[in-house]
Amino acid sequence: MSTSANEFSVPVATNVTVTEAALSVELSDGRTITVPLSWYPRLDHATPAERAKWELIGSGHGIHWPEIDEDISVQGLISGKASNESQASLRRWLDSRRA
Repeated sequence: MSTSANEFSVPVATNVTVTEAALSVELSDGRTITVPLSWYPRLDHATPAERAKWELIGSGHGIHWPEIDEDISVQGLISGKASNESQASLRRWLDSRRA
């Protein structure tokens, strides 16, 4: 039996934990994906309180941190994709936090 790529179903996030060093996302299929926090500079620069205020979006296909305007998809995590935010955008965001 063969399975086409269109039949692949991405699991959804069920819980999120952010530490000083890592982002861990529990998935509906029982896996936990853990990546370095440095992959996501906004999370890396956020306060512990800001990191703790996340919400699942798209029925768990993504995670949103409203206080730092960060969105991460489960598919991106599974694929091993770090943030693609430009250095200029990150610099503007950091400057706005200092103001």
